[in-house]
Amino acid sequence: MSGGGNAKAGMLRRLGKAARSVWAKHDRDAEGWLPLWRHMEDSAAVAGLLWDQWLPVGVRRLVAEALPEGESDARALAVWLTGVHDIGKATPAFACQVDQLADMMRDQGLEMRSAKAMGPDRRIAPHGLAGQLLLGEWLEERHGWASARTGQFTVAVGGHHGVPPEHGQIKALYEHEELLRTPGPSSRVWQQVQTELLDACARNFGVGERLGEWRKVSLPQPAQVLLTALVIVSDWIASNPDLFPYFPDGADRTHEERIDAAWRGLDLPTPWRAEEPALSGQELFVSRFGLPAEAKVRPVQEAAVELAREMETPGLMIVEAPMGEGKTEAALAVAEIFAARSGAGGVFFALPTMATGNAMFPRLIDWLDRLPGVAGSRRSVHLAHSKAALNEDFAGLMSRAGRVAAVDLDEAEAESRQRPDERRAGAELVAHAWLRGRKRAMLASFVAGTIDQLLFMGLKSRHLALRHLALAGKVVVIDEAHAYDTYMSVYLDRVLSWLGAYRVPVIVLSATLPATRRHGLLQAYAGAGIESTAGGGMDAGDYPLLTAVTPGGTPVVRGPRASGRTTDVEVEWLADDMDVLADRLESELVGGGCVLVVRNTVRRVLGAARVLRERFGDDDVTVAHSCFVDIDRAAKDRDLLQRFGPPGKATGRPERRHIVVASQVAEQSLDVDFDLLVSDLCPVDLLLQRMGRLHRHQRGEDQSERPELLRTARCLLTGADWGDRVMDVPEPVRGSIAVYGLYPLLRSAAVLLPHLEGGTKRPVRLPSDISALVRGAYGERPVGPELWALALAEARVQFDEHRADQAERAAVFRLGDVGRPGRALFGWVAAGVGDVDDTRTGRAQVRDSREALEVVVVQRRADGSLATLPWLEADRKGRQRGGLELPQDQPPTPLAGRTAASCGLRLPMQFSYAETMDRAIEQLEQLYLPAWQGKDSPWLSDQLILTLDEECQTRLAGFSLRYSRLDGLEVTRDS
Repeated sequence: MSGGGNAKAGMLRRLGKAARSVWAKHDRDAEGWLPLWRHMEDSAAVAGLLWDQWLPVGVRRLVAEALPEGESDARALAVWLTGVHDIGKATPAFACQVDQLADMMRDQGLEMRSAKAMGPDRRIAPHGLAGQLLLGEWLEERHGWASARTGQFTVAVGGHHGVPPEHGQIKALYEHEELLRTPGPSSRVWQQVQTELLDACARNFGVGERLGEWRKVSLPQPAQVLLTALVIVSDWIASNPDLFPYFPDGADRTHEERIDAAWRGLDLPTPWRAEEPALSGQELFVSRFGLPAEAKVRPVQEAAVELAREMETPGLMIVEAPMGEGKTEAALAVAEIFAARSGAGGVFFALPTMATGNAMFPRLIDWLDRLPGVAGSRRSVHLAHSKAALNEDFAGLMSRAGRVAAVDLDEAEAESRQRPDERRAGAELVAHAWLRGRKRAMLASFVAGTIDQLLFMGLKSRHLALRHLALAGKVVVIDEAHAYDTYMSVYLDRVLSWLGAYRVPVIVLSATLPATRRHGLLQAYAGAGIESTAGGGMDAGDYPLLTAVTPGGTPVVRGPRASGRTTDVEVEWLADDMDVLADRLESELVGGGCVLVVRNTVRRVLGAARVLRERFGDDDVTVAHSCFVDIDRAAKDRDLLQRFGPPGKATGRPERRHIVVASQVAEQSLDVDFDLLVSDLCPVDLLLQRMGRLHRHQRGEDQSERPELLRTARCLLTGADWGDRVMDVPEPVRGSIAVYGLYPLLRSAAVLLPHLEGGTKRPVRLPSDISALVRGAYGERPVGPELWALALAEARVQFDEHRADQAERAAVFRLGDVGRPGRALFGWVAAGVGDVDDTRTGRAQVRDSREALEVVVVQRRADGSLATLPWLEADRKGRQRGGLELPQDQPPTPLAGRTAASCGLRLPMQFSYAETMDRAIEQLEQLYLPAWQGKDSPWLSDQLILTLDEECQTRLAGFSLRYSRLDGLEVTRDS
């Protein structure tokens, strides 16, 4: 199974002694080494195998289309570039680093100064950049290439350590030729060796006769990125000594034996090769989602499948439909069709938060378990966010992966892999060991993760090419598209432009998407040629709405009929006074009922819960917001679904009365159903999302199973001073203005006035009013009473300034647009953020948020010992997790360490300001336990530990912190 394909195996071994003496790898501990010629063979063979057995068809096709002989040229180019990627190691600047190996090369006439004698000048010639220059010279001198044509190919060599070189770096190295070849008599020997190695690679990998044709090619930048990424992946695999042993131990196998053993050891799952289903829409949904045969598919689901089949080539499809209409299932059904037609090898499902990503992951697996070509076979899956290893569904899959030779395998994940799997995994899905590293995880075939993982594709960062390769081979689904602000949209639009260039199928889901935003998404993906009115179906009142476009194409709009179910929501102002709210709820809940109170800030959540508990008692009030430790937050979501989920699934719905006071966590991706809604004033699209939790499911004929007083859906709107209502401009509370801005709040209030005031007051009818409300709130036409005009105008100025500031700041580290074909990727990620994409810093960069301070919360007992929080529930195997001892003089047990890590908490905004954060970190670092650091304590190593006393309180950086299982974290400033 030689991956070289066209290679004449072993030709590199016919090199002269000088060329054979050049080294590529060295193990200082074992004194092993690997000659460059051998690493060239290994890397090229891996590239050939990856091309044949691992790369999705769509990725191969995109590279092939740029070359005269198509697929054969593309494979040969990929293998050859990978084979020559380390030619820069055949230079004095690199070879001088190991005295023993340098002496061996000196014996063959390759003179060089010592590393100490070269000094800091060596930094001018990193071996990737040196290799790029050597390969470019060789193409010009040996094959007659114009210098302007070489960079589009050689940049894959120069960028194989994650950052394509910049023009200044290239110029600097040209001015220090002594770093490429030692001056004097030895210079000719160096040049002969470099040429001999490159000539041998051209012959060995079958490109010698193709180079004349390739010099006429203008290679598109997307193809350059994919080739660079393939070189990186191949190099990482071929550099693993567990798979490719160093000399002398690795010298006794033939080339074929060496490659076969390594490929078997790596054991990568193959990509998904989807076949377009021949089933009708009804049959498809029944088959893929476990529905009963008599279940009726929603019209928007059926229309989405029909539109996908009508599209000549897959592209971008935007699905806008009411909450609860099955958009997720529609997206997965369309993804199957798009994958079959585009050659995509997997799916990435992007969601707004870690909580929604966790909720989506088991749904994704259930779909895979029923998917032809996947069910019963090995496929790689991944949950992509910073705390994925703590997710029990994902940990169960990791435990099935087995002991696979791995590169930089994370020890925490290795520990979790040792636990037996207790989840059904009929599809033999594995979280493959090699794919678990932070930079490689997105290369898995099927991924659910946060939107950050997609936005990182537009962030100039190290190894960005790997993220592009990962997404270029998938169908991308973007859920809750309305949830992303201007700042995030700047990144999202740039990402869509690259996805369009890769011809990646994209499915965007939203219940409530403004027409201007829809057009922005279409334009970003398909190109600037789209007319401003194109795709504006909602402007004419169409809803639900499907909009589709292919790169460079014209949008197609479909308006499927609604499912037929409507909900009339009566909306009423309510004074922002807690006694008024408590009195009102007391009268509404005389006959029982379930109420959802949504506040825009955690402070308002806790304030409301405190008053309501005094009135109704602790047992009848539940709090849900983002400031819970991870394990409690997950338990909250499970509890909400168990008690307030759909009929037939929820088993614990309260029989009398209950009030849930929540922040925006209840706004999206939770299938919960309440009898009455109380909401702070918020942008109208988000208010409609909240209304989607009201009478979400039918409970008896005409809602007869709900309490008599609550059989009509009602939303009480608070969070503002309404004054004299129509005559006065409402004044939203300060916290809401800080979160959303005044202008969107006033526009929302203005479009809601017809549903709130006067004799013509009428309910909000869902879904038919969604279109008009969103269009009105986000359009340019004046809204509201004339007396509001001045306040709206002033708020608009501030809003526009804020959006312009967001866009300007987002552009600082945003990737450039796709360049013209033939333009090399030099400087592609210049002035970027470095190696921080999937870190706290990277996440803050794509979300316009200050870098959050994250801690692990434990409890200090009266005797000074440390333990996990006492109330934690047992895990799925029944193992107790609450109150586990955390010894300070030795590593905690794996269960205790993982449990403590599951109590991660992101501290609120007060701790994100520089001075406060520095003070907090300084205080937290006073608890430094050496026994908890390093590989012996993988879950807690390098974590900041926040210790609570026995009353679950502490002080930090001028604030008092109190944590409870019921209320989460409450922060007050010290007086």
